[in-house]
Amino acid sequence: MAYIGLLSDTHTIFDNSLKEFLGDVDEVWHAGDFGNREVSDLISAIKPLKGVYGNCDGTDIRVIHPYIQLMDVEGMRVLMMHIGGYPGRYDYRAIQLIEAHRPDIFICGHSHILKIINDKKYNMLTINPGAAGIQGFHNVRTALRFRIERGKILEMEVGEWPKHIKMQDSL
Repeated sequence: MAYIGLLSDTHTIFDNSLKEFLGDVDEVWHAGDFGNREVSDLISAIKPLKGVYGNCDGTDIRVIHPYIQLMDVEGMRVLMMHIGGYPGRYDYRAIQLIEAHRPDIFICGHSHILKIINDKKYNMLTINPGAAGIQGFHNVRTALRFRIERGKILEMEVGEWPKHIKMQDSL
């Protein structure tokens, strides 16, 4: 069994609320737009981290995290990239990767909108955890955690926090 914490679009923010939410997970996945290397380093210091770079990430992140992650976890194939879209509106690069790799789970970020959609055409679950940072048009910061066990996703939870944080709460 794998217990996963999923973030995206932190844009330089990794505060105590996120750290607490991720406290019990086995591994953190980040779907891009870390914002800076410090966020990647902070997460890596507390949990194993698998991430992808986003369109706002600079070279400091791009030398650490790849464009895509393709993982086999507990009998499920997972494809993660930053700009992906959602069923019926996938980015052209995402659709090429989905068709090539046929994942069970497709994870992306970028939109700052939390969405979990079952894509019947590709027989996969499309997940966007929304934005865990404070930059952008979203009103609430979000992240996910869930278990993957023997080819199934279990116990998915949404974490929500106010968009405006006190700087002393930031790590």
